[in-house]
Amino acid sequence: MKHNLRESMHDIWDDLRRDWQLYLLLAPTIIWFALFLYKPMYGLLIAFQDFSIFRGIEGSPWVGFANFAELFQNDMFVRAFGNTIIISGLGLIFAFPVPIILALMFNEVQSATARRWAQTVVYLPHFISVVIVAGIVINFLSPSTGVVNLLVKSLGLEPVYFLTQPEWFRPVFIGSSIWKEAGFESIVYLAAIAGVSPTLYESARVDGASRWQMMWRITLPSILPTIIIMLIIRIGNLVEVGFEYIILLYRPSTYETADVVSTFIFRTGLQGTQYDLATAAGLFNAAIAFALVYSANRISRKVSSTSLW
Repeated sequence: MKHNLRESMHDIWDDLRRDWQLYLLLAPTIIWFALFLYKPMYGLLIAFQDFSIFRGIEGSPWVGFANFAELFQNDMFVRAFGNTIIISGLGLIFAFPVPIILALMFNEVQSATARRWAQTVVYLPHFISVVIVAGIVINFLSPSTGVVNLLVKSLGLEPVYFLTQPEWFRPVFIGSSIWKEAGFESIVYLAAIAGVSPTLYESARVDGASRWQMMWRITLPSILPTIIIMLIIRIGNLVEVGFEYIILLYRPSTYETADVVSTFIFRTGLQGTQYDLATAAGLFNAAIAFALVYSANRISRKVSSTSLW
């Protein structure tokens, strides 16, 4: 066994010496991952401690899973976790198909100039700061000067206070998120469509297939592996909802439907200084995300033979 270990170390050293330039190029990425992704994992120990900022991680007493027990008995956390799943689930249903539809539509545009202009228009919101987008949404939905409420008033109806009514928060959040990101996300599917062999379309034209039939029978099946991979990633992010955007849009009056796990962690940890409880919430969130992506990957691999790993 020692002999095998010695041989393995010798092979590694030979590789390093032979390809040292490549490893040198890789070093900044490895250092970044080590410092900003792996080193902070040490702080997860706080989730199992009665953490005191004055004692630090080394001096704080261990409490086992007491923080998790307290977390699951916290009504605000249960509400936040439920809102996270609901908002993400609605996003999966309504937002996930939009980039696919956009990519299919762009692929059908015959004029290259018209296609470029259309793509520019739908890509542009992605490059706008989330703060500016939130400002645009707030101004558009303003009960006194917002464009939407001006139209509502012109119809003889009472203005709607969209951002202060809990039932309106989710439609506003999901709709504006689709407007901001759907165009940019369609690039992945356009790249997949570009990889479809032109001979398939030529054969279909010879057989008299319409453009709709070619899209349904050739384009969609050809990009299905890409769709599945993106769906797995989206499922893995079900418990992750845009923290900055929600912080900018929600109000105390909309906590009922707008408060999510990330905002709960923010209020509990940074504002309430309950670092142990906030860390427990973050760790639980990460565990659920891992379970979701692992399950989705296994199901996809069995059903369609397409998976992330």
